Amino acid sequence: MHKGLAALAMGACLIHFGAQEAAAQANSGQAAQAAPRQVRGGRPEKVAEGATELMAEMRDGVKLAGNLYLPQGQGPFPCIVMRTPYGKDAMFASPAGAKRYTDAGYAYFVQDTRGKGRSEGFYQAFVNDGFDGYDTIEWMAKQPWCNGKIGITGGSAMGITANMAATHNPPHLVAAFVVVAPSTRLTGSFIGGAFKQKDSGDWSRGQGIKEEVIARSAQNYPDSAYWATTEIGELRRYIDIPMYNYGGWYDIFNEGNVRNFQYLQEHGAEGARGNQKLEMGAFGHGPLSGDIEYSDGGRLGANAQEIRWFDYWLKGIDNGIMSEPPVRAFMMAASRKGAASPKNRWMSFGSWPPGSREVNYYLQPDGSLSTKAPPATGKPITYRFDPKKPVQTYGGANLTFERGPMDQRPIGQREDYLRFTTAPLAEDVVIAGPVTMDLWAATDGPDTDFMVKLVDVYPDGYEAIVLDSAVRTRYRAGRKPDEIRMMAPNAPEKLTLDLWDTAITFEKGHRMAVHVTSSNNPRFDVNPNTGEHPGPRVKPRVAKNTVFLDAARPSALRLPVLYLPDVVAGQ
Repeated sequence: MHKGLAALAMGACLIHFGAQEAAAQANSGQAAQAAPRQVRGGRPEKVAEGATELMAEMRDGVKLAGNLYLPQGQGPFPCIVMRTPYGKDAMFASPAGAKRYTDAGYAYFVQDTRGKGRSEGFYQAFVNDGFDGYDTIEWMAKQPWCNGKIGITGGSAMGITANMAATHNPPHLVAAFVVVAPSTRLTGSFIGGAFKQKDSGDWSRGQGIKEEVIARSAQNYPDSAYWATTEIGELRRYIDIPMYNYGGWYDIFNEGNVRNFQYLQEHGAEGARGNQKLEMGAFGHGPLSGDIEYSDGGRLGANAQEIRWFDYWLKGIDNGIMSEPPVRAFMMAASRKGAASPKNRWMSFGSWPPGSREVNYYLQPDGSLSTKAPPATGKPITYRFDPKKPVQTYGGANLTFERGPMDQRPIGQREDYLRFTTAPLAEDVVIAGPVTMDLWAATDGPDTDFMVKLVDVYPDGYEAIVLDSAVRTRYRAGRKPDEIRMMAPNAPEKLTLDLWDTAITFEKGHRMAVHVTSSNNPRFDVNPNTGEHPGPRVKPRVAKNTVFLDAARPSALRLPVLYLPDVVAGQ
């Protein structure tokens, strides 16, 4: 694997620890404390306080280092494992992070992934984690402190390693608790074929990756064996265990928690089907930016349901968790700092998406947005998209910079930024589920981008971004090599953009808006409009992009609208 691709595959990660030599010792399967040793540069490295380091041998002979924390009492114990590329000893410098598991009676094992921290081997982000996760779990099952019932947990990169291990279906893996993890590794680096310039590109620059390597890696969107052999979405049919997915509406992996749950709950293997849980809060991959907050909407981090989940599946404690509705989701509504509407609330559902009616909101030639179909004679809007003058990013599902429901007004009035807005709402519009945009559009060149945002416009004019997405037009039909094709100049086509899922109440007096443009930088790299991939040596051209707004070519936002009684069970 090219080192640039390996680095970019970890573009969803905030911290990167260089690969180091690994050595430790084990004694007849019993825990043995590894002594401090010399590493690169002569600096002594110590195992985290309170931990006992053990080495687990993988099928190819590579040994991976892990920290073991045991509860009080006589074993063997049910066990929980987390596998991290961030360095086990850095993440758990004190035993406090492991205490919640050991206090609950679990042996807890935190392992450095291959080539990271104190583990041996060569690091390739997520390429070996399915095999290594399987081998680690089966190694644990043979240890005298383990009773053979094992759970796996983790968030973000650790959630990916958990999912990858589960796709290999280790016999002793009983359950998983996965926090903010994708259904595809692509999500960390691409949306609709557009490369996530800031999150993936700048992260790589911080690791010293050269510009030409980043540019080549940013072209790695087309489907290939490189992606297919390690893709959660391709392999999740082999997951045969109960999983609890916990995510956030503004998280970079929103789609993963939702759609992994959906697949496993409805179409998964026998041990998975019907045994899944989904919880979605109002948070991002870090603190939300801007003037809106959801203080009761959950947070990225520890979740009280995790121990209940493992108690039920690993200890057989009937604590009622499986008698509760499968889905718990935070319904967002109007909320400024210190002044949240009471319509912000947690809701429970029997499935996801909940029962709803799809309602089309059509983009109108006069800049309005309504459920009425556009006129037959509706005129299109054409704008000039200059790659040298991209639209600036304000919020959204970002990782390494400002994120969440930020105000879009600072973008200002631009020719290449189209706003379509409803009249003030006469009543609440409540949505829960996937949001999709059918955009009839054309460009005068071979390739360009279109970006779409769903926005909640407050009575004072604040334009809070709810969701956004992108499509690089060459990928409009898909990622497979035979699906990738350039646009015919000025020929209208229907482009379908997946904006992912949400749950929000657009309150009475607010307005809903759809914003359409062709750039969103630095969230995405900027398309040069030439048919070439973006890169430092590419000379861009100004494109003339057109959005169609007539009855024959209606551009429409498809919303999953809920019709709720005054009192909703499960609030």
